[in-house]
Amino acid sequence: MPKVHPKSRGGGGAAAPSPYSKHSSSGATSNAIFKMNTDIGQHVLKNPGVAQAIVDKADLKQSDIVLEVGPGSGNLTVKILEKAKKCIAVELDPRMAAEVTKRVQGTPQGKRLEVVLGDVIKTDLPYFDVCISNTPYQISSPLTFKLLATSPAPRVCILMFQREFAMRLFAKPGDKLYSRLSVNAQMWAKIDHIMKVGKNNFKPPPAVESSVVRLVPKSPRPNISYEEWDGLLRICFVRKNKTMRANFLGTTSIMNILEANYRTWCAQNDVALEEGPAEDDSSLMEVENSQSMAADADADADDWDGFMDVDADDDDLPAFFKDQQSSLLKSAKGSNRKRKGKVAELVREKVRSVLEDKTQLADKRARTCDEADFLKLLWSFNKEGIHFRSH
Repeated sequence: MPKVHPKSRGGGGAAAPSPYSKHSSSGATSNAIFKMNTDIGQHVLKNPGVAQAIVDKADLKQSDIVLEVGPGSGNLTVKILEKAKKCIAVELDPRMAAEVTKRVQGTPQGKRLEVVLGDVIKTDLPYFDVCISNTPYQISSPLTFKLLATSPAPRVCILMFQREFAMRLFAKPGDKLYSRLSVNAQMWAKIDHIMKVGKNNFKPPPAVESSVVRLVPKSPRPNISYEEWDGLLRICFVRKNKTMRANFLGTTSIMNILEANYRTWCAQNDVALEEGPAEDDSSLMEVENSQSMAADADADADDWDGFMDVDADDDDLPAFFKDQQSSLLKSAKGSNRKRKGKVAELVREKVRSVLEDKTQLADKRARTCDEADFLKLLWSFNKEGIHFRSH
């Protein structure tokens, strides 16, 4: 890839289309190599002291395979290759991939560098021992969840984040920043703050300050299903300032989907169900329509406080809910009321019993619940045959 002459400021082509970029042209900032696309988090760490400190904190071994997310021009990469057996660098921008490849080409380090071109969130990652990342802010949350769910778990992850996002990782029950991210991260990993990194350590400087954190996945891992745990948390934190009763019993779409999932679980475990309409004529229920669900989402938009790194592409519901939710909304359009069946009544009573009788968490809000509360909820729901993942 030809370099632009240092005196030229207009060289380089436009950034390749990116799943992270909304307006690529507005995020293009010139540097000596080519135009940097800040919309996809292209802020190169230029301070060699900070880069060295980040790699040192990983405590790399000569046998380690390191995953680096967003290598950029390779300032972290070359320091990783000095200590590790191999570096797998996942890069979205073909120009950056070419630049980091060229940087070590023809050297002994070049044979130990593997560059994977693509979106790290959508890429099936090979085995790695350690992850080091100057993380593009837009993918902070999905990358964290992906690393937490990786099996086998990496030994350690050294990750650079927007400072506000890092604070969410540490947040405790009752804190304004406490969220599903906080509970998940602290459930699956021990988290330490390593250092603050000022914006002037990057080229071009980002609009916010950064922090480096160390995530050490717990060993042994908690003996629960990640998908099951995360599915429960997604429901609880859909509206973290609402009570658990409102999030479950007061949300018809959730109850309908839990009923469908309970039916699947019963079928797979040879549990007989009594079908038919409920005997009580008062068991007519309102069916949520798309407008009311949208209003709920708008009402709770302030839960995220407008962070640039929020889960913009992160759905409110577990993945296995999506198709069922769509069909439920379609069936609701022609009628505002429908009669509940016996299975729906059974599931509703199970949920009520778990929230009110077995855990006494019906009137608590997700933002005030701790890890023990969520574990109690998950155990009680599972005991009743109610699950939060596909089977």
